[in-house]
Amino acid sequence: MDFSVAQRVLDAQPFSRLVQARVTWFGESAATLEIGIREELQQQNGFLHGGVLAYAADNSITFAAGTTLGPAVLTSGFSIQYVRPATGVKLVARAVVVHSGRRQATVRCELSTVGGDGLETLCAIAQGTVLSTA
Repeated sequence: MDFSVAQRVLDAQPFSRLVQARVTWFGESAATLEIGIREELQQQNGFLHGGVLAYAADNSITFAAGTTLGPAVLTSGFSIQYVRPATGVKLVARAVVVHSGRRQATVRCELSTVGGDGLETLCAIAQGTVLSTA
């Protein structure tokens, strides 16, 4: 699977289209997803909703694992720790495979927001396990 296929797979997911997620990196045991922060994705206090952060972690973890396990993969579980409220203009989820075997990969993800000044702020850390379904 290459970058263009990864973007097509993401575009085929209705929820990914809803949040307007895009793949900005795919390959070499890693994947990065980005989502523009807009009012529809915020909770009542003006912060990016935790569910959007969890979605970005889950999908970037799965895409990163796909670079080592192939395209037929599913997340078997993940945990996320919210470090601080997410504010800014863009969410960036960078996932890197920590370990990969024949049928399973463990992946770590850092989620940061980018402010209007271009500076990134870490807002959450996630780790997950992805299984090959092939």
